[in-house]
Amino acid sequence: MKNLIFIGPPGAGKGTQAQRLTGRLGVPQVSTGDMLRAARKAGTELGRKADEFMSKGALVPDEVVIGLVQERIALADASHGFVLDGFPRTVPQAESLDRMLAKAGKKIDDVVLLEVPDELIVERITGRRVGETSGRIYHLKYDPPPSPDRGEGGERLLLRADDREDVVRQRLADYAALTAPLVAWYAGKGLLRRVDGVGALDDVTAALFRAIGVN
Repeated sequence: MKNLIFIGPPGAGKGTQAQRLTGRLGVPQVSTGDMLRAARKAGTELGRKADEFMSKGALVPDEVVIGLVQERIALADASHGFVLDGFPRTVPQAESLDRMLAKAGKKIDDVVLLEVPDELIVERITGRRVGETSGRIYHLKYDPPPSPDRGEGGERLLLRADDREDVVRQRLADYAALTAPLVAWYAGKGLLRRVDGVGALDDVTAALFRAIGVN
């Protein structure tokens, strides 16, 4: 049984690697972003509280997110472990998480940090293009379309607002400011496992499994 936290910068490949990890371990991926959207849609008490903030574009308070995590890991499929993705993002959130888990008789076993250089992340994200009608995602370097501005069938390709370089660099700056203290905090507890996120997907997965002692 393993209770894990997955952290890393936007565009590092956390989603893909977390899916591979949960598939191997047979435990759920607990994405706070997904949970917030689902609770909001379902109209639960916590979902209504979250909506008050999300509808204004404000950050959802830690106690609401912690409540959602507490509800989620109490479900049967998380009884043998879970992979937390997207939370905690700050040391105060990590402290709140520890207190909540202690009350439930649980603890975090490993914190995986997927490391990718900023310049490579900028290249990965800004190179993405999306088909205007099909929604198909291309990459100018890694999965190029027929032409830089046209996809299959001649559909127009769009650069999403979130994929613009100025936005990506701001997200990376925000991540570094918030998460650097968190990385140091977990390293001080002896829980941090650093994984190089550069290279072939399978090689990164193999390094990830080695880092947490999974065969």
